[in-house]
Amino acid sequence: MLSELLLTDMHHNSGAAALPLHRRLYEGLRRAILNGHLAGGDRLPSSRELTQDLQLSRNTVMAALNQLSAEGYLVSRVGSGTFVNEQLPSPRLRGRTGRTTHAGARLSRRGTALATQFTSAELEIQPFTPGVADFSAFPVALWQRLQNKHWRMSYPDMLDYCYSGGHAPLRRAVTDYLRVSRSVPLDMDQVIITSGTQQSLELCAQMLADHGDTVWLEDPAYWGAVKAFMASGLRTHGVLVDADGMAPTAADERHAPRLIYTTPSHQYPTGAVMSLARRQQLLALAQKHQAWVLEDDYDSEFRFSGPPISSLAGLSPDERVLYLGSFSKVLYPGLKLGYLVVPKALAPAFRQAHYDLNRPGQMPLQAALAEFIELGHFASALRKARHSYAQRRQQLLDALQPCLGPHAHISGAEQGLHLCLRLPTTVDDQALALRIAQQGMTVRALSAYCLQRSDAKGLVIGYGYATLEDIAHWGPVLASTVKRALAAGRSGKKS
Repeated sequence: MLSELLLTDMHHNSGAAALPLHRRLYEGLRRAILNGHLAGGDRLPSSRELTQDLQLSRNTVMAALNQLSAEGYLVSRVGSGTFVNEQLPSPRLRGRTGRTTHAGARLSRRGTALATQFTSAELEIQPFTPGVADFSAFPVALWQRLQNKHWRMSYPDMLDYCYSGGHAPLRRAVTDYLRVSRSVPLDMDQVIITSGTQQSLELCAQMLADHGDTVWLEDPAYWGAVKAFMASGLRTHGVLVDADGMAPTAADERHAPRLIYTTPSHQYPTGAVMSLARRQQLLALAQKHQAWVLEDDYDSEFRFSGPPISSLAGLSPDERVLYLGSFSKVLYPGLKLGYLVVPKALAPAFRQAHYDLNRPGQMPLQAALAEFIELGHFASALRKARHSYAQRRQQLLDALQPCLGPHAHISGAEQGLHLCLRLPTTVDDQALALRIAQQGMTVRALSAYCLQRSDAKGLVIGYGYATLEDIAHWGPVLASTVKRALAAGRSGKKS
């Protein structure tokens, strides 16, 4: 009997108690139709009968029936009553929620790849998670005052989309900063403010490459770049990374690139610094193939030993390099503001496309950040962060010392917020990372970043969000776990 089915459904359905009665009745009737308990052409009891059987008011019943009629589930015939619409698809063609289950409901090949390859669901704030900065020391009260000031001062154009590539004072501040600190030759008009590195990469892919073009990436590769290029329909080709950075060969040139993505100052994730000879080779190859180089300078602010590394963009005489940066590492990730420096000839087209595709805004936020920089707060925050991260880096290096030796060494500790513990190829680094996770720490297996190569094994270990106390506690645990894995590998046991 329909009334009994509806009463049971309204009573047992999870979350139904929070809904008004007419909505609960509507949901119950709708489920009965979608599940096939009420077939097309079936006549419903009259509103009077439903009112009596369900012990509801007539207004409640009528509200539910009217909503179902408005959505096309029910049809009324004068003098005959209310019926289930015979034009609805058969229940066997519908899923449990009414969505079709035929092949058209499946993800595209690209969507499947994006959802399953290089995923980062484990991005938790735990000791040693790579890629995470410590934003707990960010001057929140000061930042709020600056934001409130610019909200109070906001003119109508500050609340609109931004068609000029970003707030002019912020673009000017970025220009001054990059000229001095990174030796990037640029004018303010070449700077485009984006929502971060991912949007910068997507914009470069959309503007400089066509579907099916090839992009060279470092192997091992930064997963965010891989995803951005996959989503843009580009073919990815991994180029081996060695101690001097990206190392293209004649074999790689058979896959002629349209784009070359690189992190030359601190390769992610190995930490390799690209040598001058390799930089010149890469620029020559870009010129030869008429390719564009995308330089991701994601953590250049944090260099702890050795001389400063100049940008690749500063070496390019023919403006074939686009320079990407972000404020997330120095300030906080949720800020979602970055910048893209494009060649002068491309700047007008990039600004127009950025406006048309992304409808950029957040002008009061950009204004607050510009003033934050101009008043010296950015430089102050950077100095404090450098000092803090330098201490954490050194403490982590000391903690890992017991597991280092001929079979394990560290790369990439001169800069950034992570280092790479390189391990022998006999070690299953993904199993080791899982074992470490079971102890309450998050590291990533180096092999999980690889595109084609299978000879890179190790652990990518972050110290940006690990306090000195965390490192003092967890560092020896991590070193001991790695040491046991190395011993098991040498003895032939499963690591």
